[in-house]
Amino acid sequence: MLEMRPSCECCDRDLPGDAPGAMICTFECTVCLARVASVAGVLRDRCPNRGGGFVARPLRPAAWLVRVPASTKRVFKPEGCGPTA
Repeated sequence: MLEMRPSCECCDRDLPGDAPGAMICTFECTVCLARVASVAGVLRDRCPNRGGGFVARPLRPAAWLVRVPASTKRVFKPEGCGPTA
C-alpha cells in the first residue's frame, strides 16, 4: 500500500491523498505536479533522490482515507530539489 505522503518534498505544498497533483517515483518520493513541470529541465523528469521516473500518484477515495489514512510524515528539503546525481 502506498504511504501517500502529505506534502511536496521540494516546496512543502500540501498534497492530500484524495486530491490530484502529486507525482511519485518508485520509492514513493513525492513531488507536486507544478514543481515537476517547473523543474523538469533540472530534474530531467527523474527523481532528485534516486533517479526514478515520476508517475501521477493515484487518488485514495475519501471513504478509504478514513479507514486507511494517508501518512502524516512530511519530507521537505529546504534547499530545494536538484538534479539527480
